[in-house]
Amino acid sequence: MGSTESFDLVVMGCGPAGEKAGAQAAYFGKRVALIERAQHLGGSCINTGTVPSKTLRESALYFSGLKQRGLYGIDYSLKENLTVHDFMHHEREVVDMERRRILKNLALHKIELVRGQASFEDGHTVVVSGADGTRRLKGDVILIATGSKPHRPSEIAFDDVHTFDSDTFLQMDRIPKSLAVIGGGVIGCEYASIFMALGVEVTLVDGRDRLLPFLDNEISDRLRERLASLGMHFRFNDRPVKTENSKDRVRLTMNSGKILETEAALFAAGRRAAVDGLALEQAGLALNDRGYIPVNGNYQTSVSHIYAAGDVIGFPALASTSMEQGRVAVCHAFGLKYKQRVASLLPMGIYTIPEISAAGETEESCKEKKIDYVVGRALYENNARGHITGDTAGMLKLIFARADKKLLGVSMIGENSTELIHIGLTVLDKGLTIDEFIEQVFNYPTLSETYKYAAYDGLGNLAGHKLREG
Repeated sequence: MGSTESFDLVVMGCGPAGEKAGAQAAYFGKRVALIERAQHLGGSCINTGTVPSKTLRESALYFSGLKQRGLYGIDYSLKENLTVHDFMHHEREVVDMERRRILKNLALHKIELVRGQASFEDGHTVVVSGADGTRRLKGDVILIATGSKPHRPSEIAFDDVHTFDSDTFLQMDRIPKSLAVIGGGVIGCEYASIFMALGVEVTLVDGRDRLLPFLDNEISDRLRERLASLGMHFRFNDRPVKTENSKDRVRLTMNSGKILETEAALFAAGRRAAVDGLALEQAGLALNDRGYIPVNGNYQTSVSHIYAAGDVIGFPALASTSMEQGRVAVCHAFGLKYKQRVASLLPMGIYTIPEISAAGETEESCKEKKIDYVVGRALYENNARGHITGDTAGMLKLIFARADKKLLGVSMIGENSTELIHIGLTVLDKGLTIDEFIEQVFNYPTLSETYKYAAYDGLGNLAGHKLREG
């Protein structure tokens, strides 16, 4: 097998967490090896998930004219027999650019890229088996950043022709005329709304009674109403117990006994840590009962020199947080006085159509914590830029403390929500009041102005000494 090569840091997985962690350590002069078994770098973020789905979303909005329908009264219709490939030209360009960027970043930081499957030999030694043979790497510090993979229930017949998971979904060779999406979480809602925009008849199935239950209920309800108005069908409190794939369709037998037949089905009902082949037990590690690697606040596992970051540790499993977790992990591991923590307040970005973003408390969390709060709202339909862009279904919702007007939470639904959230996030992070929005001058016409008018609405509700429920 050859001799053992020594590194300050050995990283398993080159997704957002692994790449940024490796670059951070190398920046401070550490010798870093980064192991990747997949053909392409970037993990699910670049190759199967975040970037492809968000790029497809933009293509869907462009080709369908969905954003412009309200402006010109035109019903854009898509040409017949479009394939996913037709929509993915821009996606391929973006993904290729990101892959090149990662390779350039590794070269810039003099990080050694090792191709192959990693497995622990012991707590400090990782064996990598690849096309070029086997290498043994010893790391003073090891970071596991191998990401997650979709959960595939055993009763579901995945054939990746009619029945897909979220990693194989965009490999389909055609745009189906009808689609069942199983799971009303982030991935399910994003793909359901994207394919809805492409003119596909979509049925969204979830075992719970609402979409995205972690959101403020008013925002979640507004999304459901918007999707329903565009023609989406919903089946709540139900789930498939069996699938049968035929030549041109999939037949779903539901728990309720009902039958659902569509051309394609996407199962987006949970993910788990991608640790197959790592031989975690050789390093003294085990998964928790949710199927992820448990870590402490510094992203240390139960073995002090082994860290884990990104989707492999579970929630929130966002590219944005994964990058920061990787950086914090290596800074802690090497005692670098640089990035000490991931921000305590994280923005949630959901790329449905329309977009959703949120940070801080919701009405439901305030009630649970018995916080006396007031709500201020601003609607896109009362905003000049909302009308100019044709998105009149959006809303900004501010939640603030009755006692001192301190901002507690921001929730948004509508185009550009994932950009606009950062204005509210800054005020939240600095512990400021809603007066901050009233004092600032916003460009006119902009959607950013909704912050000022939501604050005015909130002050009106406060003066009325009543809590206006959503």
